[in-house]
Amino acid sequence: MNASIALVTCAEFPGLTADDRLLVTALERRGARAVPALWNDAQQRWRNYDAIVLRSTWDYHHHLAEFLRWLDRLESAGARTFNGIATVRWNVNKSYLRDLEAAGVPVTPTVWVPMGSAATLQEVMEAIQSDALVVKPNVSATAFETWRFDRAQAEENEARFTRLIAERDLMIQPFLPVIETEGELSFIFLAGEFSHAVRKRPRAGDFRVQEAFGGTAEAAEAGADLVRQAARALAAAPETTLYARVDGVVLDGTLVVMELELVEPMLYFGWNAAAPDRCAEGLLAAIGRR
Repeated sequence: MNASIALVTCAEFPGLTADDRLLVTALERRGARAVPALWNDAQQRWRNYDAIVLRSTWDYHHHLAEFLRWLDRLESAGARTFNGIATVRWNVNKSYLRDLEAAGVPVTPTVWVPMGSAATLQEVMEAIQSDALVVKPNVSATAFETWRFDRAQAEENEARFTRLIAERDLMIQPFLPVIETEGELSFIFLAGEFSHAVRKRPRAGDFRVQEAFGGTAEAAEAGADLVRQAARALAAAPETTLYARVDGVVLDGTLVVMELELVEPMLYFGWNAAAPDRCAEGLLAAIGRR
């Protein structure tokens, strides 16, 4: 298909990530032209593309209002985006976990603290039955302003909590020790179908699994029951998706979902040789159905 496709990225990765360049190759093999495009490039003519695929927009949480206005402009122009704009709007704020929980999906227990709250960290912690906790903003990426501390360290973390709650909504969760022992599982879905899974592990002494913090990832086997549980989480999204990543840990056979990534997740194309082709074919099929 002779399609023109924008793979949307940010200033830190103007030429896309190495992983996403595998998708470029898969699209080019099928006759499509795929090029990187910065989401906040004012010179871009977005309506000239047959499809706009969000990939490594990994700075959107620093410019949320601008990012949402960009989505508004794409919508007004009738641009074809993947994932869909309604899905992206829903997914940029981690409060979507409430919707998953309401749909019966097991998620990490969370205390939500709105910006400007007068609550102290000590008060919020009383609602969490855990000796180790994790604080993160509702809107964040790549572990931005995310930290872990033990209950005994609450007082020394109070000032940081107070500063952040004056600026943004926060969420507090119990730290799940299984992350240190078994790692975190990511289930990747392409064109609505399960594609492959990876297991991510933090480096020794850390809890963050991202590569930027020394985390590692390896291909993982995913049993049919866990895949079904991950698919149930994806089914709670407002629209069908071209790509999705369900992140979670397994506790007593149950997948506890930590995040449902539908905006800009790394899809680990390099960990499954067939994955770039699956995504390319799904995208081109969707363009063809227009």
